[in-house]
Amino acid sequence: MKKTSLYSIGAVGLVLTTALANAATQPLDTCISAIQKQKPGELIKLEKLIVSGKPVYEFEVKDSSGNEWEFMCNAQNGKITEQESEVINAENEAFKKHLKISEADATATALKAHPGKVQEVEYEIEANGDASYEIDIISDKGVETKVEVDAGSGKIIETATETWEIGEEADEKR
Repeated sequence: MKKTSLYSIGAVGLVLTTALANAATQPLDTCISAIQKQKPGELIKLEKLIVSGKPVYEFEVKDSSGNEWEFMCNAQNGKITEQESEVINAENEAFKKHLKISEADATATALKAHPGKVQEVEYEIEANGDASYEIDIISDKGVETKVEVDAGSGKIIETATETWEIGEEADEKR
């Protein structure tokens, strides 16, 4: 997992470090354009993930109201495949109304499937209104896996392996 710094993001695109120098920029540019049309704001983190064997970019954006959004974008064609909003904790009303599984139970489910150390837990509202926990786990080999657990059913709904990350959220646990 390669980490580097995110320098600046503006309405016309990104200024990235050499981590992206070898990446195909057309799909990345297409993703950024589409996201900025849907949710203008500050890009605070960009990750490249592997989801179901396919490369995906995950963008974290903070809008002008301070709300955080997560966009998944196909790294091959630049199409947005998923949009979620992030909330601060499980007490958020939108999250709480779908909550049936505790964070501890969701974490236990994620760790059973992907043993390691929990780096961070995020609380997300899916596009359909459902609530989910996104649990970032670091394996003993240093590989980061994101395990999304449905807060209503307790089932794993998505697993992604991180290839690299640029930027960091201010409230991210380490």
